[in-house]
Amino acid sequence: MRPILFIGTLLLTFTSAACIADVAPKTQAPSITLEPTPINQNGFVYCVDGSVNTFNPQLSSSGLIIDPLAAQLYDRLLDVDPYTYRLIPEIAARWETLDNGATYRFYLRKNVSFQQTSWFTPTRKLTADDVIFSFERMINPQNPFNQVNGGKYPYFDSLSFANNIQSIKKLGQYTVEFSLKEPDASFLWHLATHYAPILSAEYAQNLEKSGYQTQLDWKPVGTGPFFLDEYQPGQFVRLFRNKDYWKGQPKMQQVVIDMGAGGTGRISKLLTGECDVLAYPAASQLKVLRDDPRLRLTLRSGMNIAYLAFNTSKPPLNDLKVRQAIAYAINNERLMESIYYGTAETAASVLPRASWAYDNRAKITEYNPEKSKQILKELGLDGLKLNLWVPSASQSYNPSPLKMAELIQADLAQVGIQMNIRPIEGRYQETSMMDRTHDMTLSGWSTDSNDPDSFFRPLFSCAAIGSQTNLSHWCLPNFDDILKKALYSQQLASRMDYYHEAQDILAQELPVLPLANSLRMQAYRYDIKGLVLSTFGNASFAGVYREAEVDEQNHKKEAVK
Repeated sequence: MRPILFIGTLLLTFTSAACIADVAPKTQAPSITLEPTPINQNGFVYCVDGSVNTFNPQLSSSGLIIDPLAAQLYDRLLDVDPYTYRLIPEIAARWETLDNGATYRFYLRKNVSFQQTSWFTPTRKLTADDVIFSFERMINPQNPFNQVNGGKYPYFDSLSFANNIQSIKKLGQYTVEFSLKEPDASFLWHLATHYAPILSAEYAQNLEKSGYQTQLDWKPVGTGPFFLDEYQPGQFVRLFRNKDYWKGQPKMQQVVIDMGAGGTGRISKLLTGECDVLAYPAASQLKVLRDDPRLRLTLRSGMNIAYLAFNTSKPPLNDLKVRQAIAYAINNERLMESIYYGTAETAASVLPRASWAYDNRAKITEYNPEKSKQILKELGLDGLKLNLWVPSASQSYNPSPLKMAELIQADLAQVGIQMNIRPIEGRYQETSMMDRTHDMTLSGWSTDSNDPDSFFRPLFSCAAIGSQTNLSHWCLPNFDDILKKALYSQQLASRMDYYHEAQDILAQELPVLPLANSLRMQAYRYDIKGLVLSTFGNASFAGVYREAEVDEQNHKKEAVK
């Protein structure tokens, strides 16, 4: 039998509303107290290195709210099948594309319940009003929630989403129509990302009346399989089962997202049983994970890219020759061996090979330190000093960013460039990464969309500079025009031609240096079943269960008979 594990503060009696109120000013929700229960009796612990910067994915471009929390708290109009990579219904039971991609009509499900929490009890089911509010909040400056908690919506701002919306109309209690100013072949895919959750308009109205609007993003209410119950900043998030979930009651009563230990601390928790699931294990740990009979390992191709972004708005990185010199100096083969251990391939393009628009003509940047030295000498930049900003937390596209930074630092030293590494941590990582005083940023991008537009516009459009997703601060109007042309056509071949042209421009201009396309990895205890890890990230935990627990339930049923 598996021993009962008591996991520090996770087993104490708690007041959930008070814990969450610490991070959301002006909140006064009634507290609830539950009897302490060992987590391994009715749930599981998911260990990940990261931080929570909001509980609403509309406001974020990274962090735990995107993966794994969003899929647990919220539903979207559409979803992406983790196996076929096709769009499938979620809140929208079906949809229609009209006017050659300029109008989209959604027919909603009729029995979708919002979560009941200690701070909100819904009085009605989801309707068209909730869908309209969810998008109006992001695109309409007159909406009372538009500027709440910063008023920035990084993903959709990078797409200039609001500029292309002509109207969002309620055609009936369960029918919503989006009219666009111009056709957009990627529109449905963007609505299927975790950045497009459906919020409760009723909850928002209650908050507006009471003057506690900030709670919308810190004390969430969605229609997902789990609701937020407790949050301890820097330690853990506890989720509880939504008994009224429209797809059926989740199998586990609770899920704890443990973010209290990084690096070797997380794998130690997995080995001792304090963690049931380990997200993004370091590639160097794979042998240990594979050799332990108590563990299982899932690897899937990833729709992601790890890259080195050059600050093209600041000398000397605004000079293409300097960017080329740095690219020649980096030994990417060594990065593959020392960071990924065979779990990634060297990136030749910003698009992963799994993308239907990947250009097979793309070439990996040559490693040629002598050519790098020659360029720097010709430019009179001997002894160049640069700053590199690096997120310290592991990511699906880069399990060891600080180690990678040190390897790049050593490579650049060989050609006479002195590079200072500045680790970036915590909730304000996104803002820090957009600071124009840095020279380079080691970062990456992962998307839950199968459309190439979800890479190009968020990372390289002019609009994405202001939305804090274009870390290179690179803006080329002609490039934006090519991306727009790719959206006008519903023909895949035509779109592919435009995206190949876009990849050619990026290879020539080099605003970022593509480094790696990584496999997505997840390790877990042998008795955990029902986990789904796709190319696009974590799916709902509603189907996760413990094998031993099911056996015990079956045994009890037989005893009753």
